[in-house]
Amino acid sequence: MKKLESRAQAAKMYELAAFISAHADSSLSLSSLAEKAGLSPSHLQRIFKAVIGVSPKEYQDAERLKLFKSRLRGGQNVTQATFDAGYGSTSRIHERIDGGLGMTPKAYRAGGAGETIVYAVRTTTLGELMMAATDRGVCFVSFGESAPALEAQLQAEYPKAVLRSAEAAAQGALDDWMAALDEHLSNGQALPELPLDLRGTAFQIRVWRFLLSVKPGDVVSYSEIAAGVGAPRAIRAAASACGANRLAVLVPCHRALRANGELGGYRWGLERKRALLDAERADRGASHAGA
Repeated sequence: MKKLESRAQAAKMYELAAFISAHADSSLSLSSLAEKAGLSPSHLQRIFKAVIGVSPKEYQDAERLKLFKSRLRGGQNVTQATFDAGYGSTSRIHERIDGGLGMTPKAYRAGGAGETIVYAVRTTTLGELMMAATDRGVCFVSFGESAPALEAQLQAEYPKAVLRSAEAAAQGALDDWMAALDEHLSNGQALPELPLDLRGTAFQIRVWRFLLSVKPGDVVSYSEIAAGVGAPRAIRAAASACGANRLAVLVPCHRALRANGELGGYRWGLERKRALLDAERADRGASHAGA
């Protein structure tokens, strides 16, 4: 009976999520959504978060941002897109840029045109590695087969941005960041703390920030991640958020495993995931032995 009730509740939450998506530009209070679902506001908040992975407000925020993006892509100017998406004022959309657009609305509308992204590529013990950054922080870290292949990946992520090598841009800071990351991978030095330009949905960013709290040498299951971000039933969504991570190593999705201890997936290959975990465990063991 409980399983049937659980399935019915989940179906109701997905139906409500579809309603929010269709009315993302409208003012939707928690009480009005609760009335529509036939639940108390607190009950709705708890069940919706457990099933969908985020609160109703966070879900609407993400859907509204998607609507805003689609309006920009469709050719509307920033002001038109802002009001059509239900923001009410242009200042409201700038509040949503961090972790959403990751660039100004005008730059997003142009597919990143007008934004300069500087990158560097190094050969590490785990293969070719690229790091790229905007003026907000590191926006891309990826392993690949070759520098040209990595450049093609970066171009696909930011098709209209101006891409410049760190050397050509005389950008010493990025080269220093890349050297520090290479020292971590090749020689076991501490992982550098760098400014990050996180770009994703509200739920994805919560998962990535949770992963940033996991210490080197430790691992967590996808179910522990889901619980850690307040959405214990959103295990698949947590795993998907790990898979969507664009910042290899810096956002340590390699520390996420299946509940049975298996490695699970890793967009840069399971051999690299295993190597990263083995190196972190060895470093932690050495530090404990020397303590």
